[in-house]
Amino acid sequence: MSDIFTDLRDHIEAQLGEAVNSVTIAHGEMTIEARRAEIVNVIGFLRDDPICKFSSLIDVCGVDYPARERRFEVVYHMLSMAHNARVRVKASTDEDTPINSITSLFPNADWYEREAFDMYGIIFDQHPDLRRILTDYGFEGYPLRKDFPLSGFVEVRYDEARKSVIYEPVNLPQEYRSFDFMSPWEGAEYILPGDEKSEEKA
Repeated sequence: MSDIFTDLRDHIEAQLGEAVNSVTIAHGEMTIEARRAEIVNVIGFLRDDPICKFSSLIDVCGVDYPARERRFEVVYHMLSMAHNARVRVKASTDEDTPINSITSLFPNADWYEREAFDMYGIIFDQHPDLRRILTDYGFEGYPLRKDFPLSGFVEVRYDEARKSVIYEPVNLPQEYRSFDFMSPWEGAEYILPGDEKSEEKA
C-alpha cells in the first residue's frame, strides 16, 4: 500500500503543482492539503485522472479550530476501487469566505455540504440548495462550532394550553449532580473500588 501511495503522491504533485499545498503519507493514509480556490480542480483531477481513479466520494465534513485564522477545515474522503485505497483532501476557510461546491462533480456531496453548513456555518458557493438540513426551522447558531453553548439557546416543547409546539429560552430547573461514585455494595469479603472513600469518611 505504501508503494501505491508513494507513486500516487509523486504523480499528484507533478500534475497539480501549486493547486495543492502538500501531499503527505502517514499511518498508511494519504492526505492532500489543497488550496481553497482550487478544490474543484483537485477533486475533479482525482476522480478523472486515469492513474488516480478516486471515483467515489465517501464523505464531506467540517472541523473547527477556533484559534486559527481560517478556523474551518473542509475534509473530503475519496475511494479508489481500482487501487483499493482512500485519500483525504483538506481545504481551509473561515466564517465569511465560501468554498466552492463540488456537487457538479459528485451529486451526493449535496447533503454532505448542507450538513457542514448546518452544523458549522461553512458556506459553499454555487451549491444548488444551501439550507439547513438537520436543525429545526428558525434555529440560531451552529451546533458543532466549539464556541456553541452545550445547552443551546432555545428549547422546544408542546404546550397543552396552546395546543401547539412552542420555543422558549433554555431552562435548566435541576442542577447538575455531583456523583462521588461510592460503591452501593456492602458485606463483600473484598474491597471494591470506591469503598476506600466510605472508610475515610467513617
